[in-house]
Amino acid sequence: MHDTDPGLRHIEHVMGTVFSFDIRDKPTPAIHRALAEAVRHLHRVDAVFSTYRPDSHISRLDRGEIRLQDCPPEVHEVLSLCAQATHASDGWFSIVPAGTLDPSGLVKGWATEAASQLLHDAGAHHTCVNGGGDLQLRGRAAPNAPWRIGIAHPMRPGELATVITAHHDLAVATSGTAERGAHILDPHRGTPATAYASLTLVGPRLTPTDTYATAAFARGDGAQSWVEALEGYEALAVLPDGREWRTSGFHRHES
Repeated sequence: MHDTDPGLRHIEHVMGTVFSFDIRDKPTPAIHRALAEAVRHLHRVDAVFSTYRPDSHISRLDRGEIRLQDCPPEVHEVLSLCAQATHASDGWFSIVPAGTLDPSGLVKGWATEAASQLLHDAGAHHTCVNGGGDLQLRGRAAPNAPWRIGIAHPMRPGELATVITAHHDLAVATSGTAERGAHILDPHRGTPATAYASLTLVGPRLTPTDTYATAAFARGDGAQSWVEALEGYEALAVLPDGREWRTSGFHRHES
């Protein structure tokens, strides 16, 4: 954002990561209120869904201390979305990959998309909400300029694998080992998925884009043909030996 540009930025540490808000619309009282509500929403999501907090609803549900009907309605919504993602990915997306209830593979993207929607409903139509590297983009970065998003190369620190250009609303999600190591499990074997160093997926909305990126990363060798069959989604994968593949339409999103 140039100094002369109207807009609003905010960074929030929550859910064990960093969320950033880049709002390119002229700030209004309604947009300021929506940003405050979006931040409250993220902290509320953390309190309900964090698997690191023993008092969260999802932790208590996993231990059998409460039932689903005792949880806030968003727990039912998230678990329903997870079930849809599991079905759509032939089981490669799972909320019990290690035997305990863990919907975090969907929650961060879902929370980021919801925060973006709160801003949009308040009149902020040109925004980038970044939830720990997964982004929901809306509108444009400037009147005559699209959003441009650099995707870090997992094998070459400081270098980019590509730059994604968003000329319209777009979601970008990357699953990989560079930041957190081999943390994505093959749900069918219970072992770390190691076929890729990173896999970036682009799609229209972040909730499914994020879950499909996780599922494709876990799937490994069959991921390219699976993403090719998903309408509206494209992927770039970097393998541990540095080789890459792209789905047939991914180039349309590259600078």
